[in-house]
Amino acid sequence: MTFAVIQTGGKQYKVKASDILKVEKIENTKKKIEFNDVLAYGDDNGIEVGVPFIKGAKVEATIIKNGKNRTVLIFKKRRRQNSRRKNGHRQQYSLIKINKIFNKDGGIFAETSEEKKTKK
Repeated sequence: MTFAVIQTGGKQYKVKASDILKVEKIENTKKKIEFNDVLAYGDDNGIEVGVPFIKGAKVEATIIKNGKNRTVLIFKKRRRQNSRRKNGHRQQYSLIKINKIFNKDGGIFAETSEEKKTKK
């Protein structure tokens, strides 16, 4: 089982090839994106850990869609003062699919089965 740990939107995610993630919104007009902030990658045989990032390693993904989460209601009330405030917030997100994981030498460490089929 190959995996990589990436950082995006101030958070860290452990990803595998063909994973679908909901991350903070990524402002990008292109469908394909690259994550160069790879903290670690590995498989059953071993793991490569960066200090803090691995130079040359990257993860390639495609944006499936951009959207907004459900509304979170914020209600503040001060007792006995007839003072209350109701507010709502919808966090924006991007749904991404991990296609390829590249190692520090630039070779493909892991890829989805669809990517393998299109190569042949």
